[in-house]
Amino acid sequence: MTVHHSTTQSGAPVTSDAHSQSVGADGAIILTDHYLVEKLAQFNRERVPERVVHAKGGGAFGTFVATGDVSAYTKAAFLQPGVETEMLIRFSSVAGENGSPDTWRDPRGFAVKFYTSEGNYDLVGNNTPVFFIRDGIKFPDFIHSQKRLPGSHLRDADMQWDFWTLSPESAHQVTWLMGDRGLPKTWRHMQGYGSHTYQWINAAGERFWVKYHFHTRQGVENLTSEEAERIAGENADYYIQDLYESIAEGSFPSWDLFVQVMPYEEAKTYRYNPFDLTKVWSKKDYPLIPVGTMTLNRNPENYFAQIEQAAFAPSNFVPGIAASPDKMLQARIFSYADAHRYRVGTNHAQLPVNAPKSEVRNYSQDGASRFHFNSPQTPVYAPNSVGGPAAVEPQIPGGRWENDGELTLAAHSLHPEDGDFVQAGILYREVFDDAARGRFLQTVAGAVSGVKRADIKERAIQYWTNVDAGLGAKLRAELGHQSQSQAEAANKIG
Repeated sequence: MTVHHSTTQSGAPVTSDAHSQSVGADGAIILTDHYLVEKLAQFNRERVPERVVHAKGGGAFGTFVATGDVSAYTKAAFLQPGVETEMLIRFSSVAGENGSPDTWRDPRGFAVKFYTSEGNYDLVGNNTPVFFIRDGIKFPDFIHSQKRLPGSHLRDADMQWDFWTLSPESAHQVTWLMGDRGLPKTWRHMQGYGSHTYQWINAAGERFWVKYHFHTRQGVENLTSEEAERIAGENADYYIQDLYESIAEGSFPSWDLFVQVMPYEEAKTYRYNPFDLTKVWSKKDYPLIPVGTMTLNRNPENYFAQIEQAAFAPSNFVPGIAASPDKMLQARIFSYADAHRYRVGTNHAQLPVNAPKSEVRNYSQDGASRFHFNSPQTPVYAPNSVGGPAAVEPQIPGGRWENDGELTLAAHSLHPEDGDFVQAGILYREVFDDAARGRFLQTVAGAVSGVKRADIKERAIQYWTNVDAGLGAKLRAELGHQSQSQAEAANKIG
C-alpha cells in the first residue's frame, strides 16, 4: 500500500503528526510550530453555526428523470420528457437543534437541489403541504415560540400554544402536526411537498400556477407516539442511519413527482386563496399530473462538506419557473440565501456541493473564501463595451406575475370558504378515519395538558372547537378527565 506524506494546508510536508515542537528542559512549545497552530485553529473552526431552523438532518444524492410531459406548462429544461438530472436532497427536522432526536413530533424538511443544464433549481419544502403562518414577517416570532425560553433554556408549552392560538392561520398545519404524519416512520416513508405556489412559464410565454407533490414509492408509514419516544431514547440518529444504510445496501428510495396546475386567471376567483401557504388546493379541482421520478442512489462521502454545507435557497430558479404572490415564498427568497451567506460564507455557492454544473458568468467578485474568479481581461461592471457577459432580455413575457392590481388584491383578500379553520376541519372529518381521530385527540390532549396557564388552555380548547365542534367538546372532556385523575393521584400520595 502506498503511503502518502502528510502536508500542511499549503501543501508543505509535515515532520510529525504526534509531537509538537518544543525547546528547553521544560519542553515549552514554540509558537513557530506553525503546523500545530494550523491544526488547532482548524479544529476550533470545524463547525459552522448550525441552522436556526432545520438544524438536524441528513441527505443523499440521486437522479431525477422526467417521465411525464409537462412541456405545455413549463419550458424548464430538466422537466422536458426523458431528461435525467443529478440532484441532492436534505431531510431535516424544523425545531430541534443539531443533536436532537430524529423522532420528535415535528414537521420534516424536504429540500431538493436539481443540478440542471440551466443552473441549479432548489425546491425547499416540507413533508406537509401547508405551514403555520402565511406571512414571513411572523416567521422569527413563530420559531422563537417553538424553541427555548431565554432564562431556563427549556421548551415551553405555554409559549407554543400562546402563539398558535393567537395565530388562527396555524390551525391547518397544527392539525397535520398532531396527526399520524407528524411522526413518519423514516424519511423514506413520508411524502414531500413544495408547499408554496410557484409559477410555470411555457415556451409560448403562457403562465400557470403550480404546486409540487412528491409521493413516496415506499408507502406512507408512521410511528406511534410511544414508538417515537422509545426510539428517541435509543437512537437519536434513527432517520439518518436508516437512510444511509438503505442506500449503502442498494435499496434506493424513490418518489414520484406530481404537480397541480391552475390556469393563471383562475387564481383570481378560486374559492381558497391559492397563494396562502396555510391552504391547499382541492385535488378534485386540480388533479395531480405526473412529472417524473426521483431516486436516491448515492450517500455523501463527507457529511460536513456535502450535507452540512449544502445551501438550498428558494431564490434559485431556472428559466420556466418563477415566484408567485405567496408572501411567505417572497420572504424566503431573501432570507434563505442571506442565512447561507452568514452560516457558510459569502461565496457558499462556489462550494462543490452547491456549485451548478452549468458555467457561471457574472460580475460578482471578492468576499471571504473566494476561489472562482474572472480573468483579468473581464470587466468588473455592466453594461460594458468590451465583450463582458450581458443579460439577454426575454422576448416573451415570463419570469414574474402580472402586477395588475386585481391579482395582487386577490392574493391578500378573503376568498370564498377561506376561513383559517375550514381546511383543518376537512382534514380532521373527511381524511382521518375513526381510529386516526382517536389518536389525534389523544395527541392533542397530551400536548395541551402541558399548558399551565388556564387562559391559554381555554384558548387551545376554543382553537380546536373552531376546527370541529365535536373535537373541541371531546378535548374539553379529556382534559377534565386528566385533571381529575391527576388530582385523585395527588390526594392518594398526600
